[in-house]
Amino acid sequence: MSHPDCDVLIVGGGLSGMSAALALQSAGLKVTVIDPVPAEVQTAAGHDGRTTAISQSSKRMLERLGVWEAMPEPACPIGDIRVQEGGSPLFLQFDREDAGAEAMGFIADNGALKAGLYRQAVGKDGLKVLAPASVAGLENGRGLVTATLRDGRQVTARLALAADGRRSPTRRRAGIRTTEFSYGQTAITCTVSHARPHNGIAYEHFRPAGPFAMLPLMDAEDGSHRSCLVWSERTATAEALLRLSDGEFAQELAEAFDGSLGALHVSGKRWAYPLGLVHAERYIGPRLVLVGDAAHGIHPIAGQGFNLGLRDIAALADTIEDARRLGLDIGSAPVLEKYQRWRRFDVMSMIAATDGLNRLFSNNSAAVKLLRDAGLGLVQRIGPLKRAFMRGAMGTVGDLPRLMRDPAQRQGRRVRARG
Repeated sequence: MSHPDCDVLIVGGGLSGMSAALALQSAGLKVTVIDPVPAEVQTAAGHDGRTTAISQSSKRMLERLGVWEAMPEPACPIGDIRVQEGGSPLFLQFDREDAGAEAMGFIADNGALKAGLYRQAVGKDGLKVLAPASVAGLENGRGLVTATLRDGRQVTARLALAADGRRSPTRRRAGIRTTEFSYGQTAITCTVSHARPHNGIAYEHFRPAGPFAMLPLMDAEDGSHRSCLVWSERTATAEALLRLSDGEFAQELAEAFDGSLGALHVSGKRWAYPLGLVHAERYIGPRLVLVGDAAHGIHPIAGQGFNLGLRDIAALADTIEDARRLGLDIGSAPVLEKYQRWRRFDVMSMIAATDGLNRLFSNNSAAVKLLRDAGLGLVQRIGPLKRAFMRGAMGTVGDLPRLMRDPAQRQGRRVRARG
């Protein structure tokens, strides 16, 4: 077998691609990342207007990779989550005291998160980033995968990893089909300053046109209080809202929200993202593995998209590390099939949950509304059920990969293994 340029070639240098690069490099692999966008553009303010929800288990992983401390702007802890149906007096509140945790989760600015990832990549032995560069094609042969770049260069690896987004050209070239559909909704996102402090509360209002969220951010340098708005509307309505002036938009926003944060002011640019579902029929191909949005793009209603992708990456790191320990070929079909089996149930469960929640709440049926209100009230009153929902949102249940386990769980598993 020929000696490759690297162990793993990662196509895509966004949040998932760089997270995978650091996770695999920490497992002792030689990694090359290829992306058409230079690092300085990826991390520039204003390149990506979104924020990302980080679960407790995802935070553990980012801490172990050194990313958490490397972020130029800290993520804001979520103390409580207040869930309410628009127009209903009933609500469901998840409190961190009930969960016994420092925070229910965290909200990170995407630019700060990417900056932390790229800072950690600098100077890492065996980690190379080629950007700007684009992959023109991938070919398999003699135990290797060869990537031909558009400038004619070639890079060989044991395994290729597609982290190039929902429209993944790598996935399409591999002939992996997808299930796709549009929700007919568009999410408007922007930073909002407000008169009253948010006190770490994330507000999630379910409305017939789609979910409406105000997610806590750290206060600005001048002390002003800030949150990130994620306002999902039917696409035609969203387009009309985007055409409004900042003042007119702030007026519509004040009418849509419940006034908990006082006077609202829109800060900076408004961004729009169409909402839909993308799910690959396979997460693997010949010497190819899909992670993150290249494998599954879900509705943002529960803020679990990036967390789901990090679980892909951590599971892949475990799978490859175990295979290397046994002397197996990390790009072989049996190794990749083990990864796919591990991830399938978690992904399908999350797709069902987010799709079901969106369909349940995004309608005007009076009968369904009665059921929704009853359900919110029931969960609020039944402690064990409420705590089960909280643990799921925090990402602390299930068969977690090693990078995501808490220290007590990691030690417990080692003791059991020795026994």
